[in-house]
Amino acid sequence: MAIIELAIAFFVLAIIAGVLGARGVAGLSMEVAKWLVIIFVVLAILSFLL
Repeated sequence: MAIIELAIAFFVLAIIAGVLGARGVAGLSMEVAKWLVIIFVVLAILSFLL
């Protein structure tokens, strides 16, 4: 799986957990998704530059 796919999966998990009331799981999933997106963007920029 690509990094962006994992970020999307964690984002969807965070939305579902938030709707169901599991705030801890939702917050954790959003943090993981945020960091995966940041890593993806950095790697994408590096691949375009090199």
